[in-house]
Amino acid sequence: MFAAAKFSKLRACIWPIYRHELLKFVPLLCLFFLIGFNYSLLRATKDALVITAPSSGAEALPFIKVWAIVPMAFLFTFLFTRVSNRLSREKTFYAMMSIFIGFFTIFLFFLYPFQDTLHPHHLGDRIQQSLPMGFQGFIALFRNWTFTLFYVMSEMWSTIIMTVLLWGFANDVTSVDDAKRYYGLLGIGINISGIVAGQVATSMSRLNYHPFLPFGNNAWDQAVFFLTSLVIINGILCMLIFRYMHKKKQGYNSESYFAQNGNEKIKMGMRKNFGYLAKSPYLICIAVIVITYNIAINLIEVVWKDQVKQLYPNPADFNAYMGQILKWIGIVATVTSIFISSVIIRRFSWTFSALASPFILLFTGVAFFACFFFKDVGFASISAFLGITPLALCVFFGSLQNCLARASKYTLFDVTKEMAFTPLSKECKQKGKAAIDGVGSRLGKSGGALIHQTLLMFFGTVALSTPYVAIILLGVISAWMVSVRSLGHQFDNLIAHQETLKDPYEELSTEPVLAESSNT
Repeated sequence: MFAAAKFSKLRACIWPIYRHELLKFVPLLCLFFLIGFNYSLLRATKDALVITAPSSGAEALPFIKVWAIVPMAFLFTFLFTRVSNRLSREKTFYAMMSIFIGFFTIFLFFLYPFQDTLHPHHLGDRIQQSLPMGFQGFIALFRNWTFTLFYVMSEMWSTIIMTVLLWGFANDVTSVDDAKRYYGLLGIGINISGIVAGQVATSMSRLNYHPFLPFGNNAWDQAVFFLTSLVIINGILCMLIFRYMHKKKQGYNSESYFAQNGNEKIKMGMRKNFGYLAKSPYLICIAVIVITYNIAINLIEVVWKDQVKQLYPNPADFNAYMGQILKWIGIVATVTSIFISSVIIRRFSWTFSALASPFILLFTGVAFFACFFFKDVGFASISAFLGITPLALCVFFGSLQNCLARASKYTLFDVTKEMAFTPLSKECKQKGKAAIDGVGSRLGKSGGALIHQTLLMFFGTVALSTPYVAIILLGVISAWMVSVRSLGHQFDNLIAHQETLKDPYEELSTEPVLAESSNT
C-alpha cells in the first residue's frame, strides 16, 4: 500500500519501482528472464525428445516421473543441502549451476550425437515382447535413456535453479511489503521469457537442414544443437549477473543477506528439512498446495500430450507446436500480470488471489475432458464447421487449457506461494523452502505420474484410462482449495499482527512469535 501512495495509478500498475531500487531490481529481473527462458526452452525440447522417440509416447512420462525424477529430486535436494552447508550462498549458486551446464554440455557433444550406439533398442524390443502393453512407457524410459536423462535434468532445472535458488534468493533480499511490488514484475519477466523462448523453439524447429554445418544428420539434430547451446550460454550469463550483484551490493535494503553470506550459515539436513514440514501446520499447507497443483496439472498434461503426439508425430513438428504453446502461455500470462493479477494481489486478500488458480484449472480441465470424451459426437459438428479434424479440435481445447492453467500458475500461483514464505523466520524459510520446492513439487508430479502409471497397467493406453483421470482430478483440486483457505487464514493472522513464524523445532506450540523486524 505504501508504494501505491507514492506512485501514480498507472505507474503503480506498470512499474512500481523507485529509482534507488534499480541497482537491485534490474539485475534480479534479468536473472528471472534468463532462467525462465531456459526453463521454457527445456520444457518444449524435453517433451519432443521423449514423446517422439522410437517406440515411445506420452505414456513414457508417468514412468519417468516416478522412477527417474523422484530419485533425482531426493539426490539433488541432498546435494543442495550438503553444498549449502559447506559453501556460501553465492558459491552454492555457482556450484549448482555448474552441474547443469556441465550435463547439457556432455549431452550436446557426446550423448545426443551417439544416441544410436548408446540406446539399447534391440534389448528393448525383446523385453517388450515378453511384457504387457502397459509396460511400454517403462521400457521406453530404459530404451531412450539419454533422452530420459535430458528430461530429468530439465525438470531439475525448474526445481533447483528456478524455484529453490532463484526464488530463494529473491525472498532473502525482499521484504513482505516490497514483494507486493516486485513479484508481479518478476513474474512478467518470466512470462516474457516464455514468449521469446517459445518463438525461438518454433523457429529453430522449422529450420531447413544445412549439410555444410559440422553437426547433425537432419534438421531436428541441428535444432537440438542450437537449442541446447542457448541453454548453456544463458547459464553462464546467469552466473556472471549473479557475481555482479554480489560484487556491487548497492541498492539492497536486506543487508542481512550479504552479512550472512560469509561465515554465518544455516546448517541444513534432509531429515530436519522434512521435520519442519511435519511440525508446522503452516508449512504443511504450503506443501499440500504445491503437491496438489503438480498432481492436477500432470493428470491433464499427459492426456493432452498424447493427443498432440497423435497430431504431430514428427519431433520437429511436435517441438514447433509446443513452442507456439509456450509463446501463447507467455502472452496470456504477461497480459494477465499487467492488467489483472497484479491488481488482484494488491487489492484483494491472499486467499482470494491463491484460489484463482484452482478454479481456473477446474473449469478449463472440465472443458478439455468434455471435448475429449465427445469429440466424435457432440463436438463433431463444431470441427466440421471449422474445417478441422476432431483430433485437432481436442488438441486445441487441451492447448487452451494448458495456456490458461500455466498462465495462472506464473501470475498468481507462484507469486502467492512465494508470498506465503515471506513471514517465516530466516532459518524456517530456507529449510522449509528447500524441502517443499526441492522434493514437494517432485512428489506432486510423481503423484500424478503414479496415478497414470497405475491406470496404464490396468488399461494399457492413455485414452482408455482418461475417464478415471477426470474423476481423480476433481478430488485433487478440492483438496487444493481446502489447503488454500487454511493457509490464507494463518497468513492473514501473521501479517495482521506483524509476526514471524519461527523454527518449529524451537517453537513446537505452532503459535507465531513477534518478530524483531518485518524484513526477514
